[in-house]
Amino acid sequence: LSVAWVWTGADYHRECLFTHPKVAPMSIQRIHPGNRLCDATIHNGVAYLAGQIPEDASLPIAAQTQSVLALAGSDKSRILSATIYLSSMGDFAAMNAVWDAWMGTTGIGPARATVEARLASPEIKVEIMVIAAQI
Repeated sequence: LSVAWVWTGADYHRECLFTHPKVAPMSIQRIHPGNRLCDATIHNGVAYLAGQIPEDASLPIAAQTQSVLALAGSDKSRILSATIYLSSMGDFAAMNAVWDAWMGTTGIGPARATVEARLASPEIKVEIMVIAAQI
């Protein structure tokens, strides 16, 4: 911060000038980018995962989410926030049982919201969006 006297054409007045050191723009990394979306975007040490849905209904979504977190240089212990979309709130208790088993009892639960939403396909029962700090 510096202060200067500035001529306005009629008189001088004091003006604070904020000076910032030249900072290079931070890079943005995209994992599996496409035209519409990517699996995750990383900026400033934070990974923003796209909504994760089961690629195979026989596989748990937790494993898929963990896989994308690993690609982003993170893991479940670094999740800052999660938004869970359920096709039916009737699945809330079952989803919580799976979530609790996946997170464990180590006190690493993130800020979280769960809402009911009509998802992209009737076969999809859950979609999870995660924001996580990189390791």
